[in-house]
Amino acid sequence: MGIITLLTDFGVKDPYVGVMKGIILGIDPGCRIVDMTHEVEPQDMREAAFLIDDYWRYFPPGTVHVAVVDPTVGSARRPLIVSAKGHHFVGPDNGVFTLLADNAPDIHVIENRNFMLSPVSSTFHGRDVFSPAAARLSRGYSPQAFGRKITDPVLLSDIHPVIEGRTLKGSVVRFDRFGNAITNIKGHALRYFAGEGPFEIRMGEHVFAAIGKTYCEGGLTCLEGSSGYLEFGVFKGDFRRETGTGKGDPVTVTLP
Repeated sequence: MGIITLLTDFGVKDPYVGVMKGIILGIDPGCRIVDMTHEVEPQDMREAAFLIDDYWRYFPPGTVHVAVVDPTVGSARRPLIVSAKGHHFVGPDNGVFTLLADNAPDIHVIENRNFMLSPVSSTFHGRDVFSPAAARLSRGYSPQAFGRKITDPVLLSDIHPVIEGRTLKGSVVRFDRFGNAITNIKGHALRYFAGEGPFEIRMGEHVFAAIGKTYCEGGLTCLEGSSGYLEFGVFKGDFRRETGTGKGDPVTVTLP
């Protein structure tokens, strides 16, 4: 019995997600479908990339992960199957799978029309291309059956932090439901950069000289979240609303 996860920016007001599930179950009635989220900020491939990286490794090998955040649907962008660490990832070639690049993935273009619905809509590849592919992968089809192998996927250019002199520069990549600001700086990257010495973390006008352990330490807090990334929050509050922080806002770690 296969497992298919779904991540989209569709929300739940419209029937899009339900239609995708209907297509999947029509091809693989025995599979289990897990909704990861359908509340990705519309058209935000960067947020989607970090969310995928948060969850895929907690599923067993053989799981198929569908990600549909696809602002250029219907264009010349390629539909992909990315296979890495025993998992398959299905979605558009627009950078949503950037953080899988370090896992030496095999990548195939979905171009076999026999594995798509007909006709293929120019606005809903989640239904007509990605769902049929995911269901067949779940049933054991080989990625090679879908199309040619490629080695040049689209990768997002602004996704990793950078070191400039004595400063590690990152940014806010997303907010969770509680308004916590999650960055692209891994806790282990900060420790490698700073070693055992002092450092200063700056987010706007807020400065932190240490990483906290829990949100209940009170006030504004910087800590390493469950995903391994630095994040900022406020106890029983909403960091985003209370500080006016936005996506893309800079975060720096500076050595004295």
